[in-house]
Amino acid sequence: MSIEQIDAQSLRSAFITGAKSLEAKKEWINELNVFPVPDGDTGTNMTMTIMSAAKNLAAEESDDIAEVCRAIAQGSLRGARGNSGVILSQLFRGAAKILKEAQVIDVFELALAFDKASETAYKAVMKPKEGTILTVAKAMGDKALEIHENHNDIIPFLEEVLKCGDETLKKTPEMLPVLKKAGVVDSGGQGLMVILHGMLEGLKGNVIELGDVVLSTKSVAADGAAREDIDTADIKFGYCTEFIVNLKKEFTDKDEKEFKNFLTSIGDSLVCVADDEVVKVHVHTNDPGLAIQKGLSFGELTNLKIDNMREEHRERVIKGVDKILKEQNRKKKMGVISVSAGSGLASIFKEIGVDIVVEGGQTMNPSTEDIIEAVDKLNAETIYILPNNKNIILAAEQAAKLEEGKKVVVIPTKTVPQGITAMISLSEDRSIEENLENAKEEIADVKSAQITYAVRNTTIDDVEIHENDVMALGDGGIIGVDKSIDSAVDKALSSMVDDSSELVSLYYGADVSEEDAAKLCDELAGKYPKLEFELHNGGQPVYYYFISVE
Repeated sequence: MSIEQIDAQSLRSAFITGAKSLEAKKEWINELNVFPVPDGDTGTNMTMTIMSAAKNLAAEESDDIAEVCRAIAQGSLRGARGNSGVILSQLFRGAAKILKEAQVIDVFELALAFDKASETAYKAVMKPKEGTILTVAKAMGDKALEIHENHNDIIPFLEEVLKCGDETLKKTPEMLPVLKKAGVVDSGGQGLMVILHGMLEGLKGNVIELGDVVLSTKSVAADGAAREDIDTADIKFGYCTEFIVNLKKEFTDKDEKEFKNFLTSIGDSLVCVADDEVVKVHVHTNDPGLAIQKGLSFGELTNLKIDNMREEHRERVIKGVDKILKEQNRKKKMGVISVSAGSGLASIFKEIGVDIVVEGGQTMNPSTEDIIEAVDKLNAETIYILPNNKNIILAAEQAAKLEEGKKVVVIPTKTVPQGITAMISLSEDRSIEENLENAKEEIADVKSAQITYAVRNTTIDDVEIHENDVMALGDGGIIGVDKSIDSAVDKALSSMVDDSSELVSLYYGADVSEEDAAKLCDELAGKYPKLEFELHNGGQPVYYYFISVE
C-alpha cells in the first residue's frame, strides 16, 4: 500500500482511529502510573482529552484540512485534563499549526508537524523533564526531520518515525530513576504511541468508527413529569414559577427533602427533581422571590420562567426578581475559583469566600473547558484560580491563557490545605502582584500530607509498597507506608511537626466515619498537647485524610 498524500477525510479517519485505540487501552496505561495511588490518571486524562477533540471533530462537517485541524486543536485544548492531557493537547496544537496550511499533507509537512508538535509541547511546560512524553515526542520530531528526504511514501516514513518513538519509550526508565524502580515506561509516552500507532492503522485502512462519544452525563426529568400528589384543580397560589439550579455543591437527600418542604410551605403543584448536576423546580406560589432565593443557595439559576396566573401584583414580583438577579450578577472586584472533591471541602471553601468550586481532584481532573466555564460564570474584575493539585495546574494555566475578556490569575496550589491558606491570604485591597506574591509566601509555610492506599505492589524511593498498604504522601514524596490508617496519620504528623508548629488541621474523607476521625484527633491532641487541632469533614474520595501543619 502506497500513500503519498493525506486529504482531510483520511486525516479525520486516522485521528478517530487513534482516539479509539487509546480509549481501548486507557486502563492499561493507568496501570503504568509510577505512584500506586487509586486515581484514574494518565490513561483517563489523555483519553478524555482526545475524545473531546474527537467529539469536536465529529461535529465539523467540512472536508477542508484547515477546519479539521482547527477542530482537533480546539477540542483537545478545551477538553485537556491533567498534565498529560494538557501536553497532549499542545502536541496536537503544534502539529495543527503546520498541517492547517496545507491543501494536502505529504511527508515533508508531516515531518514539520512532528517537529512543531514537540516544540509547542516543550514550551507549555515550565520545567520539562526528560524521560517523559516530551522526550518521546522530541525523538520522533528529530527523526522525522532527519529522514523525510528519503521518503515519498507516507506509510514507511511513519513506520520508521514510530519505531524511533517506541525505542525511545523503552529507554525512559534509564532517564528517570523513578520509572526504573517501578519497572515501567513513561505512561504519557506510552499513551502517545498508542494514539500514533492507531492513526497509522487508520491510514492503512483499518479504520475504527467513532460511535457515540459520551464525555459526561446530565439528565433532568421532563418538564411535564407526572406526580400523583399534585392537584392543580383548585389554584390557591397565583404565580407559576419554574427554574433550573446548576448545582455548585453536593445536593444531598437531606437537602432535597428540606428544599421540597420549603417549597411546599410557600406553594403547591410542586415538581422538584434532581441529579448530580442540576435541580429542576416547578412550583405555584404567591412569592416567586422566596423560591428563587432558596434556589440560589444551592447554585446558579437558568431557564427562569414566571407566569402570573391571576394577573395580580405582576409589577411587584418582577421588580423583586430583577433585584435578586441583579445582585447575583453585580460585578465584584475579586473572584475566586477553587478545585476540590468532596461536599465538605466544597462547603469549607465557600465559607471562606470562594465563589465557585469546580468538582475535581485525583479521581477526576477537571478539563480546561470545565475551568473556563467557571470563569465565564464569575463576574469579577480579577479571578484567582486555586487548582489544589499539581496535576491540575497546567489545565488552569491553559484556561487563563484562553480567557480573553477577564483577568485570570492561577495561584499554583498543589494541595487542598495550600488552597485554603491561599484563599485566606487574598485581599481585594491588594494588587494582583501583591496577592500572588503573598499567597505563594503563605503556602510555602504550609506542610501538608495525604493518606491513601496502594493499588499495586511497587518500590519507590527505596520504600517497598504492597497492594492495599496505607501510604502517607508528603509535599516531597512518600513519608511512609503502614497497615493502619491511624498509624499512617501518626507517622505523617511526626515527620511534619517541629518547634515552630502551632496548628494541625485534619480533613477526613468519605471512607472515614466521624466517630473514628474524632477519636484519632483526640489521641493526637493528647500526644501533642502544645498544638491546636482542628477536625473537618472533607468528604473527599480516594484519600482517608488531608493533613496540614502550620
